[in-house]
Amino acid sequence: MDHKDVFAALQMVCSDVILALNGSRSNSSNADATDRLLGVMRQIQEHGRAVEPLITGFTAVYHHFDLDAQTPGNGYRTLVKVVHSCVTNILQKARYIASNYSGAFFRMDHNMAEIEAYCSALCQLRALLYLAQILLNDNAHGQLYSQEQGGLSERFVEEYTSMHKACFYGRCLGFQFSPSLRPFLQTVVISMVSFGENYKKQQTGLGIAALSFFTSGKYVVDPELRGTEFERITQNLDMQFWKTFWNLTETGLLSSLTRIASTVVQVNVILTIPAVCLSLPLASDPSLSVSVNPPVAHWGPGPVKVRLISHTLRQGQDSAELLALSRPEGPQLSLPGGFSRQTAPLSPGLLIHFHGGGFVAQTSKSHENYLKSWSKDLNVPILSVDYSLAPEAPFPRALEECFYAYCWALKNCHLLGSTAERVGLVGDSAGGNLCITVSMRAMSLGVRVPDGIVAAYPATLLTTDASPSRLLTLIDPLLPLSVLYKCIDAYAGSSCQSVQPAQQIDTLAALGQDTVKLLTNFTQGATNWFQNLLEPKAAAASSSSTIPSNGPSPSKSHSVEKPQEVQEYPENFEPLRSRCLVDIHTPCTPIMKNPFVSPLLAPDSLLKGLPPVHIVASALDALLDDSVMFAKKLRNINQPVTLTVVEDLPHGFLSLFQLSKETQEASDICVKRIREVFQLEEQPADQRQPGLS
Repeated sequence: MDHKDVFAALQMVCSDVILALNGSRSNSSNADATDRLLGVMRQIQEHGRAVEPLITGFTAVYHHFDLDAQTPGNGYRTLVKVVHSCVTNILQKARYIASNYSGAFFRMDHNMAEIEAYCSALCQLRALLYLAQILLNDNAHGQLYSQEQGGLSERFVEEYTSMHKACFYGRCLGFQFSPSLRPFLQTVVISMVSFGENYKKQQTGLGIAALSFFTSGKYVVDPELRGTEFERITQNLDMQFWKTFWNLTETGLLSSLTRIASTVVQVNVILTIPAVCLSLPLASDPSLSVSVNPPVAHWGPGPVKVRLISHTLRQGQDSAELLALSRPEGPQLSLPGGFSRQTAPLSPGLLIHFHGGGFVAQTSKSHENYLKSWSKDLNVPILSVDYSLAPEAPFPRALEECFYAYCWALKNCHLLGSTAERVGLVGDSAGGNLCITVSMRAMSLGVRVPDGIVAAYPATLLTTDASPSRLLTLIDPLLPLSVLYKCIDAYAGSSCQSVQPAQQIDTLAALGQDTVKLLTNFTQGATNWFQNLLEPKAAAASSSSTIPSNGPSPSKSHSVEKPQEVQEYPENFEPLRSRCLVDIHTPCTPIMKNPFVSPLLAPDSLLKGLPPVHIVASALDALLDDSVMFAKKLRNINQPVTLTVVEDLPHGFLSLFQLSKETQEASDICVKRIREVFQLEEQPADQRQPGLS
């Protein structure tokens, strides 16, 4: 439906609701609620009238910011798409109200809360459109980032600290994404706020997770409380919280559960690469060699851990030389029924993977599910690098370790089950950044570059510059601005303090400690959960004290002085303000502009000679503009590059590939691009082996 038709329908439906409510006011037993609902519908009408010309303006020009006519995608398009989704949800709910308001089973409180939440969301999206309009007016033609000192980047941070965000994490959670992912997003948000509530208690990670199960009930029955608490957590908890929460997928219990549904492979082994100097042939003259030193940044030479995954056991993978590098407990060479112990010949292809996680969290274990599937679909061995994480290991440690592992793999490909005739790099988010920068470093040292790069939603600009897609960090439950800044700050090393290393939480001893503590808190946690189920009014009362307000905050623990507000809003409009005000630490260090940190800022000389780069981005990702602008930069210097923009998926969709048809299709696009790197023919759909077994 054309956007003009959508907004015309919005005005009409709101008028229908207002007419129905006015007609029944005299007979209504709940006149106050009726008046309140009337006020909300009039607010929606007013927002709709203001937003429509903004959308019309963006629609007229947003194609100028695409990579090309065949690849529509940029932050301006995304903002229009998100507003359209919000209005569509309002239309559905308003039509229901108009048709069922006088019915005996109509739930006034529930429908009131639903339509109020979306009215709040539309108000905040209207504010984002005004901010995007500033970007559009200030930036050069085709430029998506505001790179002036200060400017909108600073003003957006000021707005982020004070604007109400809880509505996007409560009833409106994930409205912009594929419907199949919304239950997952709700589970993540409820888990996060429950985990955050118990985070400061004397528990290990698994114990906090277990106790959080019993305190999560109130966040299920009270979306407003959930949204308010999520907003507080994303703005106030430290990096250690995020590392601990994201690393829950690394625990033995959760990883064992995910393995049940994952593809079965014959080789899944952790290797430790020793820190020794390597000698590789010079790419321009193989008769000469170049020395590659082991990683040394911050604490001197050290080994690098990697995970080798192969669907088929191949020559070299069971050799004594490789087994000597494996963990003491030995490799996981699983041979279920239907597999042969006979080794297959060396594969001509080798895929090297760098995982995502904001440079601060996760390992190859969190990503092995889709890697196993890829190893089966592509029939190649995959080497995933477990590089050291920030803030304990800021730049350039991760880059050094990934580059060293890449060089070691080239030199020892026969141990990995490959001849390395074709070598590809693949990574998501932070890993996509490392794929690009490792290739840049290979060119700089004269080492063979990979035959291609596949980067999923890569972070190519680790600065605080604003862009239209980065405005989405106000509403994104998986990548809020405060979390993005914490990751940038940690990797750039601009914060001197470091957090304590994450505890190993999958051991039997830790599980025993958690069990004792869990039993101690069982009664209290279960009692609180049932109390919130039985007394929803009390829970609502507790959340009402934290609803957005223009007044001063009563809380001293999380509030700071209200920042200066953006002045470019039109008269008589002001976005909703939150009581949970914080002073976000904005990373500011020259390291962020280092081309090996932010490859989008690299000079052309460092990018010329890169292998073909295949970028797979999401239209709803806050880092979309990173992908678009980097693809443009490569194309402008005649470097081979492709960009594919998938719809309706969040940042990190590869880790969700088993959850929905849409994420599986996005994973298949990555596999298709990897096939191009390996020059493999596309496998017919009817001949593909199923991804699960």
